[in-house]
Order: sequence, then C-alpha cells, then structure tokens
Amino acid sequence: MKLIIPLFLLLSCLKPDDILAQKPAKVRPNVILVMADDLGWGDVGFNGNPQIKTPELDKMAANGLQFTRFYAGAPVCSPTRGSCLTGRNPERYGIHFANVGHLKPQETTLAEVLKANGYATGHFGKWHLGTLTQTVRDGHRGGKVNDVFSPPWNNGFETCFSTEQAVPTWDPMKDQMVKTHYWTGPDRFETENLEGDDSRIIMDRALPFIEQAIQKKKPFLAVIWFHTPHSPVVAGSNYRAMYPGLDENHQHYYGCITAMDEQIGRLRRELRKLGVADNTLILFASDNGPAGEGGGIDQHPGKRQQGSAGLFRGRKGSLYEGGIRVPALLEWPGKIKNHRKTSLPVTTSDYYPTILSLLGYSIPGNPRPMDGIDVFPLLVSDTDRRPKPIGFKSYKQRAYTDNQFKIYSADDGAHYELYDLLNDPSETKDIAESHPALLASLKTALDDWLSSLEKSANGADY
Repeated sequence: MKLIIPLFLLLSCLKPDDILAQKPAKVRPNVILVMADDLGWGDVGFNGNPQIKTPELDKMAANGLQFTRFYAGAPVCSPTRGSCLTGRNPERYGIHFANVGHLKPQETTLAEVLKANGYATGHFGKWHLGTLTQTVRDGHRGGKVNDVFSPPWNNGFETCFSTEQAVPTWDPMKDQMVKTHYWTGPDRFETENLEGDDSRIIMDRALPFIEQAIQKKKPFLAVIWFHTPHSPVVAGSNYRAMYPGLDENHQHYYGCITAMDEQIGRLRRELRKLGVADNTLILFASDNGPAGEGGGIDQHPGKRQQGSAGLFRGRKGSLYEGGIRVPALLEWPGKIKNHRKTSLPVTTSDYYPTILSLLGYSIPGNPRPMDGIDVFPLLVSDTDRRPKPIGFKSYKQRAYTDNQFKIYSADDGAHYELYDLLNDPSETKDIAESHPALLASLKTALDDWLSSLEKSANGADY
C-alpha cells in the first residue's frame, strides 16, 4: 500500500531552496484529461481533415486553445500515459513500450496528489500502465501474480471503469482476441451496459462520476482515455453510413472517430448544464501518431487503421514528428476567452507540473527529476519559446528538440540527423553536415538527459 501524504504536508517538509512557497488557489479548477488512442495529427477537422467529421472537437477548438506543436511523451501508448500522470519520462521507471513495465508504487501520480487534497478522482477507459487483476485471465499480462500489477485504484483513482488494454471500438466485450474486462475495483468487473459504441459506454460512467462530485461540492479529476481509434477498429452502421462512397475500412475508421467526437460533445454540454464549464479545464490529445500503413486493403477488424499524420514524417512507433506530434486542445472558458493557436512546444509530461501549479503549488526539483514544466504562464503570455527542450527515447531511437531544431537517431546514437522544424516540419532535409556546432550542442544536452534517465532507472530517485 502506498503512503499518501497531503500535498500541504509534503510541501511543509521541503526546504525553501527546494520549492517556492505558494498559497493554494482559492478556486480549484476541475480537471478532465481526455485522450484518444492512435489518433493521427490529420485525423480531425480542426487540423484540416476534409472528410472525417469531428464537429464537437472543432467547436472545442473554436472555443479554446489549439496546439500546433503538441507532443505525446512517446511514440506508443503506455509510456505516454505514464508521462501524463507523473510529469516524468517513463524511461525513468521502466515503462519503455506498450505492455512493458508498470507504474511503480514509488511514483507519485497526479491522482494521488489531487485526491489527498480533496479532489474526487476517476479513471475511465484504457489504463495500460500495469495489470488490473491477479485472479482471472485478463489482457496480455493479467490474471496471475506478477510484478506488473498496478491498477488505477492503487494509483490514486477512487472511481474506475478501466481496461488493461485495447478493446473493440464497438461492442467492446465481443469478438476479443484476448479477453479483457472493464474493471471497477479489486476483483470487480462490469457486466452491464457494454453494447454499442465503446466511447459512449465509457462516457456513461464518466458523467455520473462528475455529477456526484458536483453534488458533493468537490472538485474533480476525470481521466477519460478512449480506445478510439486503436484496433480492433469497428463502427456501428449508423456511423459508417455517414461516409457513403468510401471503402469499408475508411467507413469504420472515420465512423468510430465521429462516434468518439459525439461523446466529447456530450461531455461539454453536460458541464454547461451542471454550471461548471467555466471552472473546468479540459485537455484533449492523442497518445501517439496514427497506427498502420494507411490506405491498406486488409479487411480484418484489427487492420483498419486509416489514419493520417498530416504533413509529418512517420507514424506510431517512430520518433519522427508523425509518431509524436499529435492533435491537442485546451478548453477552459473561465480562463481562455477566445480561440487562438499556439506554436509553443508542449508535451504530455507538462500535465503534472502545470496542473499542480494551477492549484497554487510548484514542484520540487530535487531529488526526483521532473521532465515536464509548468506551461500555463507561457500559454497565457502567447510565447512560442519553451525554456526547456523535450527529450524522447524509444528503444534504439532517441530524439531531442528545442524551439526550432531537432536531432534524431535510429541506432542508439551511432548516427544523428538534424532538422529545422520551423522551416522543414516534414523533416525532409537533414542539415547535420552543415551545422556541426549545433549538432554537437544538442547531442551533449541529449546525452546529459539520457544519463539522467539511466540514473533514475537504476533507482537513484527512490
């Protein structure tokens, strides 16, 4: 069992040099973290897709902040999700890839901090940060006693409706290749209301949680991680009918995205109905770039990914921009009054320090390294300059980007490419040979960061 210490007690134990003392915010915002699964940069209307119908996300973009340079913490799902909840690169605690590692008990999650400070906390949808049962077969790794058991209720979430891995995006409990349940707590899984659109099924659980928190006059953290449009990609006939003239693969892929979009609209309307929209921050993003090859002809439900990375190079699994630059929005009517776009580089590791800062606290930098930063002051000042570069590592790949330039290696650093992302966002021209000093500087900074990751992985942070 984890020892959960209220944040105000934790802060009182820190030396003045470790943290800038601040008073807690008088009005604490509600926080909703919405994430799509394998949604590409070009898979939404607000990024210019002319075919996929995402009217609710487009309205959300028109009412808030649209990111043009938002990065998933990794090119695959599990590491990105870990970065959202810890503010740290998951290489530090062993989540190197999908179905690898788990959220360790020594990590302090966003849900744990907010729960200890009076928030209602709920997780809904895909978890993928450890197994959820040790008693019955579930997912790729669940159903036996092992060292990767780490369910959401052990990581600060009071209310859960969570799967360990992906499920079909329509009738999620049917036609599964690997049996996966929706778990609601220790040795409890749901058996009712599991037919039809998976995004609707998830939202059917998230909305009552929000309503109950409001009734109890508690601020809330709702983490809503949709499975859409991860395989198996399946859309109901009414959603496929929205795309006449397209092949079946595209109808399923586009249709399930539109179904998810519909539920995001339902969420936004309910917040307005309940009178809490102005004081509720909604962050929407994808966990990585689009899966599959795009435009394939395989009719198997697991091979229907028809996603687009837009103008960017690479897809899911790649540290080129197409694998990590994802669609993202921030809506907070009480703070962000008008639509605008920002080109500030932001990443999912920024969630944790930014949200904690909004509550009136800053993050101690010692002894536990924090990869994310508080970006909200930068967002409201409308700057495009980030003071701290963003690093990535995925097995042999590594990348490091500042406000303009990015280095990339596919072979453990044996060879590096250099790109000017402001003038060449598609990464078509390697300028490493013509800018040796810049390349060397970025390599040195990346090596220092990688050394920090290795120290963390070896237990130095604990």
